[in-house]
Amino acid sequence: MFSLAIGAFGIGMTEFVSMGLLPDIAQALHVSIPTAGVLISAYALGVVIGAPTLTILARNVNPKYMLTGLMALFALGNLLSALAPTYPTLLLMRILSGLPHGAFFGTGAVVAARLAPQGREAQTISLMFLGLTVANVLGVPIGTFLGQQYSWRVPFAVVSVIGMIAAFSVWRWIPALQTAQQHGLRTQLQAFRNPQLWVILGVVMVGLAGMFACFSYITPMMTDVAGFSPGAVTPILMVAGLGMVAGNLIGGRLADSAPVPSIYVLLMALVGILLLLTITAHVAVAAVVTVFLFTATAFALTGPLQLMIIRTARGAETLASAAIQSAFNISNALGAFLGGLPLAAGYGYTSPALVGAGLAFGGLIIALGLRRTSTNVPTPTVQET
Repeated sequence: MFSLAIGAFGIGMTEFVSMGLLPDIAQALHVSIPTAGVLISAYALGVVIGAPTLTILARNVNPKYMLTGLMALFALGNLLSALAPTYPTLLLMRILSGLPHGAFFGTGAVVAARLAPQGREAQTISLMFLGLTVANVLGVPIGTFLGQQYSWRVPFAVVSVIGMIAAFSVWRWIPALQTAQQHGLRTQLQAFRNPQLWVILGVVMVGLAGMFACFSYITPMMTDVAGFSPGAVTPILMVAGLGMVAGNLIGGRLADSAPVPSIYVLLMALVGILLLLTITAHVAVAAVVTVFLFTATAFALTGPLQLMIIRTARGAETLASAAIQSAFNISNALGAFLGGLPLAAGYGYTSPALVGAGLAFGGLIIALGLRRTSTNVPTPTVQET
């Protein structure tokens, strides 16, 4: 699990560090900041395309070697990003860097579930995603500092090294697993005819878009509403990252005991906390506490949702687990877009939290279609080769 967490750390660092380096990239490559912002969308596009595509193409590859190859491709994409001479080249390299993201998490989640002790699948999966959340606490602030002090290219080079370390660690420590029964592509695609699977993906795309609608604009909320100085934003984001770590660990435990009820409770809590944030944002200390609760609640949802989709997609666990990563990135883009609409219309910086609450409530409505019976299906057995 540590080897998977290293890969998740690198992915989390490269995904979010670009946000803090947009002015530096824009200045160095002679483009506007909004134009540089397209790099974030390019990475997300790579995730959406790569998650199902690479999973299908490598469906007959042993998971151990698939994960190793994905991390090698990830390291290459980030190395080429660091060396990109022009903006168009960097844009293409960010798409390349995003391609392995969803397939790595999708395959890694299935491997983690199959290596886990009976009844602790979600907790084991959460150990892999712990790397992603820790990246927001340590990796992103360190990467942003290196980029601002030296060059925007340095963080991407560091991520490339992390990717190579992850590739070696996976090759060294992950056992070679094969499923007890191989399923063809047609069988895997037929799993997507299950309405339950689309309900789970809908909860991710709509409900978790509520998180991104608010979090995308957390910096101006903290400076213009809560009254913090720009220099205090990094510590606040680290607090938010600690919330992600706590939520990830809590969500794993909740998922193993009662995944569907946990999804209901967490979505209702997310609605309430986002509404509360519109009030507490005007009081500095209360704002920071609420941000911690907000990110913890949102990331606690990932464990139950990840486990549900693995248990629902019988015969297509890896493909469905990769698809949920595409759904996460769609929710990212959707939430950021919808959260920015009231700001463009002239409303205050707390308005994205209201949009987020509405989206989280929409996710709750969709979640009412979840069937409790699907959570009782055992995880398929594996054989070690």
